[in-house]
Amino acid sequence: MANQPTAEDRLIDRRGVLRTGAALAAAGPALLHAAHAEAQPRPRGVSPMTIIDAQVQAYAANTPERPWRSVPNWPPHVTGDEMVAAMDKVGVDGAIYISPFTMYQYDASYAVEVQKAHPDKFALVKPVNPDDPAVADVIADWKKTQGTVGIRIIMTTESKRAPDDPGFDRILRAAVRNDFPVNVLFSGNIDAGTALIDRHPDVRFIIDHLAIRQPSVPPAPAEPWADLPKVLELAKRKNAVIKVTGACTLAREPYPFPDIWDPLARVFDAWGFDRCLWGTDWTRAFAVVNYEQSVEPFLKTDRLTDTERATLMGGACAKAYGWSPKKAL
Repeated sequence: MANQPTAEDRLIDRRGVLRTGAALAAAGPALLHAAHAEAQPRPRGVSPMTIIDAQVQAYAANTPERPWRSVPNWPPHVTGDEMVAAMDKVGVDGAIYISPFTMYQYDASYAVEVQKAHPDKFALVKPVNPDDPAVADVIADWKKTQGTVGIRIIMTTESKRAPDDPGFDRILRAAVRNDFPVNVLFSGNIDAGTALIDRHPDVRFIIDHLAIRQPSVPPAPAEPWADLPKVLELAKRKNAVIKVTGACTLAREPYPFPDIWDPLARVFDAWGFDRCLWGTDWTRAFAVVNYEQSVEPFLKTDRLTDTERATLMGGACAKAYGWSPKKAL
């Protein structure tokens, strides 16, 4: 089971990667700083609110010393320093750093190194292995590691795991013992994910990416919000919050992606802003939208009040993870 592909893996159009890979690699980390003509840098200190990105994924280059498990259509490297530079450019104060399963599977050693170098910028979440009989000890050790705020499980259709999977049961019992929230990815598998949440009412779940399949290459699917009714029904589960991460990748209209706001308004109404965590899901979203374009629409839209924006873009995340970055003066 440990080598089953995830939604991140499945969503990569391999033929598209072959056609565009050379261009993407050439552009590489430069796209961290490439903004749409209308997207303007937003220096730190402009806003009194603390902005927290609920999901970023940094990683080193693919080398024999630190090899990748698979090679997605992402930049050749986005190091911790490069991620911090991109965040600083648009005024993002901190981020929940999800160790990227695509590259490193269950090894979060690079994330730990980055957090030690930038302790005021990142809090850490790592994927844990349901097939590991000692996973409870792994979680207990992770709790003792500097900067850790949660764990992650993957329950996509490709994982072929049921809500009563014994590995999930071990993980979720350990999460409760260690007072960790559990990030869960079940985009495209919402019925099973809902059953998992109902089975474990004492677990604090943080649902990845709106629970909606998102593209890793453009364009967005013809009906990107087809699962929205299930997402709204899921809001009745009070032991869950939802990450509004990667939402810009679901737009069929160009920047600043005005067509995302009507479906998002339904999400906000169902879940409440205090249970919605904004984020970019960078660098998974690399081939669809750059970092600034993932941030600016939420900062500039008139569809949010200042209070709603502050909650969505930082307050709800700080509450869910019990962590907030140290904001520069």
